[in-house]
Amino acid sequence: MKCILLKEKTDYDGSQIASLWAYNNFGVQEDSIIVFRGACNVKIEHMIDLEDRRQKEAIWAEDMLSFIIEHFDSRNLKLVYARQRLFTSIVQEYLAKSGILTLREGDDLFWGGKKLTVSIASTSAVSQKIHFGINVTHPVYGSLEEAGLKGEALNKLMRELGKQYIREMADIEKDLRKSRPLGVV
Repeated sequence: MKCILLKEKTDYDGSQIASLWAYNNFGVQEDSIIVFRGACNVKIEHMIDLEDRRQKEAIWAEDMLSFIIEHFDSRNLKLVYARQRLFTSIVQEYLAKSGILTLREGDDLFWGGKKLTVSIASTSAVSQKIHFGINVTHPVYGSLEEAGLKGEALNKLMRELGKQYIREMADIEKDLRKSRPLGVV
C-alpha cells in the first residue's frame, strides 16, 4: 500500500472518490491513501450519501484535511465500511494522544459537541473507496484549530495517519498468513 502526501493545496469536490483517481492523477496502481489539504465543497453530482443528496445537505469546509483511500482486493460494501470505521478509530486514537478527546458515532467524530469529520465509503467495478475529511477551520462545525491543533502539528497528523493506516493493513495481511483455518490440524 502506498501513501502520497500532496504538498500543494488541493480542494475536495467529491470527484476524488471516483475509482482509479490515484492512478489517473499520480500513476498509483496499488492500494493507496492520498492525503491533502484544501477547501471542501462537494457538488451534488458527486454526493454518494443518498440521504445527504435527498436532503440537499451541503458538505463544505473552508479548510479540510482529506484522506482518499482505495483498495483493489474487494468490492464488498460491508468490508469498505469496516475499513472506514477502522480509519475513523485510528484518527480518534491519534487525536486522543494529541490531547483532543472526541466522541465517535459510526464513521463520524465529534469534538466539543460539534461534528469534526465527514466521511463516505463506496465501491466501484474495480475498487473500494473512502473519503475521510477533518475540518481544519469551520465556522459552524468542530475544527482542529479550535481544538488547538495548528501549524506543523497538522502536517504531522497528515503523515502519521497515512502511515498508521498502512501499518494496520500490513498487520492484517501478516495475521492472515499466520492463522490456520478451522478444522485443519
